[in-house]
Amino acid sequence: MKSTTFFSLFLLSAFATYLPSTTVGFVLDTDGNPVVNGGVYHITPTVRVIGNGGGPEFAATGNETCPLTVVQNPSPFSNGLPVRMSSPARIPFISEGLNLNIGFLFVPPCASTPSIWTVVKGLGKRLSVKLTGYDNTIPGWFRIKTFGFGSYSLVFCPNRGTCGYVGIDNKRRFVVTKTEERRLPILFKRLSDASTATATATATA
Repeated sequence: MKSTTFFSLFLLSAFATYLPSTTVGFVLDTDGNPVVNGGVYHITPTVRVIGNGGGPEFAATGNETCPLTVVQNPSPFSNGLPVRMSSPARIPFISEGLNLNIGFLFVPPCASTPSIWTVVKGLGKRLSVKLTGYDNTIPGWFRIKTFGFGSYSLVFCPNRGTCGYVGIDNKRRFVVTKTEERRLPILFKRLSDASTATATATATA
């Protein structure tokens, strides 16, 4: 009787422990699934109305002859370009606060390859988010932080110094800001394997 009771309590304890551990701390996509380390996603604004813009893409700004600036598509109905988010940590899912590399699934031919998002100083009042190719980049990592109400925000944490929020300036460029109110609330929408394969084939064609 004691062994039966003990076994029942063991199963109950294991079941109760397992359920929360499957999602606690994990970043979730729009389907409620943990974001996969190395997976391909669209990063979309939480609120999609006229005037808010859509997902990220690249464009040439300033004196650039190659489109190396990460910008927001002006249409709230656009998901932007897909990105791959990966961590050097050998884990299957991405959790909040994990060091991340973020990069578009494909980049313009004039850009360096492989190319990831970097943060560059000296181009204005705020730090700019650019593709690989600038010399004055700041060493550091992107991370994901809970924004509230089921959404998230990207932060950039330099190797030395304090983290800043990734937001949008008045020209729809991705920038790093210390002001919490200027951060961009976002969601992660996963691409299906078929969509990822199609996008990859299109980019390499």
